[in-house]
Amino acid sequence: MKIYRSLDEFTPLDNAVVTMGTFDGVHVGHQKIISKLTEYARIIDGETVLLTFFPHPRMIIHPEDESLKLINTIEEKAERLAACGIDHLIITPFTRDFSNQGPEEYIREVLVSKIGTKRVIIGYDHHFGKNRGGSIADLNRYSQQYQYTVQEIPEQDVNEVAVSSTKIREALILGDIDTANRYLGYPFPLTGKIVKGQQLGRTIGFPTANIEVEEPYKLIPAYGIYAVEAYLIDKAQFGSGEFVPPTTSEKLKGMGYIGTRPTVNGITRSIEVNFFDLNEDLYGKTIHVNFLHFVRHDQKFTTVEEMQLQLAIDEKNIRKLLFAE
Repeated sequence: MKIYRSLDEFTPLDNAVVTMGTFDGVHVGHQKIISKLTEYARIIDGETVLLTFFPHPRMIIHPEDESLKLINTIEEKAERLAACGIDHLIITPFTRDFSNQGPEEYIREVLVSKIGTKRVIIGYDHHFGKNRGGSIADLNRYSQQYQYTVQEIPEQDVNEVAVSSTKIREALILGDIDTANRYLGYPFPLTGKIVKGQQLGRTIGFPTANIEVEEPYKLIPAYGIYAVEAYLIDKAQFGSGEFVPPTTSEKLKGMGYIGTRPTVNGITRSIEVNFFDLNEDLYGKTIHVNFLHFVRHDQKFTTVEEMQLQLAIDEKNIRKLLFAE
């Protein structure tokens, strides 16, 4: 897969099969659209193009609203799309000027002139252009004039999977990892650098790797204890050009924690993983964590000893979950 960080970097194709949208999560509904995209490209010997936006449009149109958190970072999204078989990923910087294009201007200047679109494959309810005023009707209206065809993913096909990015975000906020992962079609990921914490875990027999997530817009699941698997990765510079997936270590398994450590009067949120059967200095390394199961919510214990006993129970339960799989 090739990545372009703007439309200006892209050279129009002779036979582009295109879809567009934010694709946050690249969930099973998105995967259905992408499957149609790649299937049709094979039939006509074309190339697939996915046009997405960054920052997320809501962050630009409503900058005062900081409540939106995203399922994927832009790097995570690119990795998922590459795995789906996309040929070209265009990440368009979303600006107010870009958002002010009317439907015909968007079709003419973006889809036709910049990309060379010959077929658009889109969900039945997709909207684009100024005030999201463009729709499938506009794509059909101008298709003959600009010489492309339109394939709509019908409502019944989209509703069949009963999934949306909003539903996944809601599930993650509640700690409902099972639902979120089922809707995503893969485990919810979190990537960050391992940094030094207060090292309390070492003193109570549960040393942890503290993870610092760089992107402020990344959604963090509910506070609690999780069964996780993880990989140390070499995080390559993310720019334009051929996408190369990060190299990974062997799979690590462990007990994840998100919370404020209320038993020791913590205030700030901490993201930590206690890796099973691992004795290695991980400081400074980048790690990719997959959340597999939610075990329990965070809680304040009367004593540190009481917390230790509960953590031992958690570890036993999580080992059963992870090593039975």
